[in-house]
Amino acid sequence: MFLEIRVICHPADTDHVTAALARAFTTGTARQYPTRDGLMTRLYITATHRPQNTAADSDTEAE
Repeated sequence: MFLEIRVICHPADTDHVTAALARAFTTGTARQYPTRDGLMTRLYITATHRPQNTAADSDTEAE
C-alpha cells in the first residue's frame, strides 16, 4: 500500500522532515514546491510501510 504524504514546513526544516519520514517509512524522492505565499515549502513524498519484523527486530526480541 502506497501513501502520499504532504508536509508544509519552513524551508530550513525540509531536510530534517524528509530524514524523519525516511526513518519511519520506505520513501521515494521528495518533491518540493513553494507555498502560494512563498514563505513555506510543500513536500510531497510517496511512502510505503516498512515490514513489521526485520532481522534487527528479531535479534533484539530473541535476547
